[in-house]
Amino acid sequence: MLTVFVIQHQQVFSQQKSKIDMNIKVATLGSGCFWCTEAIFDRIEGVIKVEPGFSGGHKKNPSYKDVISGTTGHAEVTNITYNPEVVSFETLLEVFWKTHNPTTLNRQGADVGTQYRSVIFYHDSEQEKLAKKYMSKLQSAGIWDDPIVTEIVKFDEFYPAEDYHNDYYENNPTNSYCSFVITPKVKKFEKVFKDILK
Repeated sequence: MLTVFVIQHQQVFSQQKSKIDMNIKVATLGSGCFWCTEAIFDRIEGVIKVEPGFSGGHKKNPSYKDVISGTTGHAEVTNITYNPEVVSFETLLEVFWKTHNPTTLNRQGADVGTQYRSVIFYHDSEQEKLAKKYMSKLQSAGIWDDPIVTEIVKFDEFYPAEDYHNDYYENNPTNSYCSFVITPKVKKFEKVFKDILK
């Protein structure tokens, strides 16, 4: 009898897991240094995992050193695994555009180079449509004096960064870059988006 119960329980768990897996989606966004982006998106309810890495270049399996040289064509990005029943792609886009400057070409603050470009790598036609619609809306609203230069391009490949980049901000809070650049961004984000925090 116990064996039957265990088997039935495993079947129910397996069905629930399959249902959850079907609801999981991925967004790939680049908005400057991926240490900053990871620290922000990792705080959002419904975001399951945020992985720093590289997309949009021509070299296979690039290292961080390769990418920051500016010669591989990759952008620093975060692969954001999320549950769309908890947080929508539109909300992720809102956070994306409100937490970096999308009008500076290949630059975020002191970080300069094509690897720091503002970019959305869409995974399907729905993400493409929503990203273009949202950007058009922002352009029309005239929020920034300069035009938005965010690229919206089809996702091709994601290469994870070296392990030490994972949770970099959480693991290195006293690092000068973290203290002076990331902490103010995170604090501002938490104030503006307090309703969607974990």
